[in-house]
Amino acid sequence: MVVEENQNQIMDSIAGDSAMTATVSEDEAEEETTTSTTNTWKNTKESLILHLSKKLLHGDLDFRIEAAREIRKMLRKSPVKSSARSKLADAGVIPPLVPMLISSNIDARHASLLALLNLAVRNERNKIEIVKAGALPPLIQILKLHNASLRELATAAILTLSAAPANKATIITSGVPPLLVQMLSSGTVQGKVDAVTALHNLSACKEYSASILDAKAVSPLIHLLKECKKHSKFAEKATALVEMILSNSEDGRHAITSCESGILTLVETVEDGSPLSIEHAVGALLSLCRSNRDKYRKLILKEGAIPGLLSSTVEGTSKSRDRARVLLDLLRETPREKEMAPLILEKIVYGIAVQVDGAEKAASTAKKLLQDMVHRSMELSMKSIQHKAKPATTPSISSKSNS
Repeated sequence: MVVEENQNQIMDSIAGDSAMTATVSEDEAEEETTTSTTNTWKNTKESLILHLSKKLLHGDLDFRIEAAREIRKMLRKSPVKSSARSKLADAGVIPPLVPMLISSNIDARHASLLALLNLAVRNERNKIEIVKAGALPPLIQILKLHNASLRELATAAILTLSAAPANKATIITSGVPPLLVQMLSSGTVQGKVDAVTALHNLSACKEYSASILDAKAVSPLIHLLKECKKHSKFAEKATALVEMILSNSEDGRHAITSCESGILTLVETVEDGSPLSIEHAVGALLSLCRSNRDKYRKLILKEGAIPGLLSSTVEGTSKSRDRARVLLDLLRETPREKEMAPLILEKIVYGIAVQVDGAEKAASTAKKLLQDMVHRSMELSMKSIQHKAKPATTPSISSKSNS
């Protein structure tokens, strides 16, 4: 019986070892299959890239249009960190796509625009290579066309290319900014948004920033600012451009007074904008008043700027607070010769209240404005204290799928 039991144990052990061996073999087989599938897909993708490159370099126009569309399709579905954009550029697809931009065939222009746009997105090197390949002159031609769809795509392409610091000066000196300004008035809604963002990108090039925009941009920018949400990112860019024009151009300053609701729109932005929008809007108003105090002081007061400016001296960014205080001083009847360091708000508010409501009501008006300021200041301080008193919490992490 003992011998029989030992034999049974040995058989069970052998059976167990056999099962384990089978499981390991299955896992290894699955891993080999996965690796094989990955390698096959990788090889297929590389083969496709080479195939597309050959079609663009050696195919007729129909083949090149088809290849451009396939490039766009491939890149639209690729993950954010995909190497496909770099590999396509390495395969030489950019140079043959550029001449297609000036083809008499509309489909060729459309397909090449979309392909180049997708190659440039999220790839700094490709942005630079597309400009080096000579894409700007054809894009400028497209911006001059009456075809709204192509102009919109060309504007989107300029926007994407302008995000690369190395491209900014080249884009500016090529004559693109005036065409983007035209888009502000005559483009599609998306074209206008992209034009503002592209101009804002280019304004970061300090060497040429003063010459990017002129008075012609004031009216469309004010109109767009009037229509958008004052606390939006778009408003931040639009007010930054308006401030840049008003600080550099007398014609621009004249244009905003000729523009319907021009100064009022800036005042409304001071009241309702994001911290950055407010900073630029106050800066724009300050540029007006500094350039010609006698001319612009009454215009700014007429639009009811005081409450928003007083609020900015308490709640704004550091730059907003400084600018608002200086502007409030300039809006007084007789400002001091030197800009104030520690501004005595009581005197300023009283002086302005005299101008707004007359001497009889000035005291009560000034008192109310100061009370509002103190109340806002106390609220802000309380929020700050409550924020500091809160225990640190670990932010939740949520996964987002790639678009």
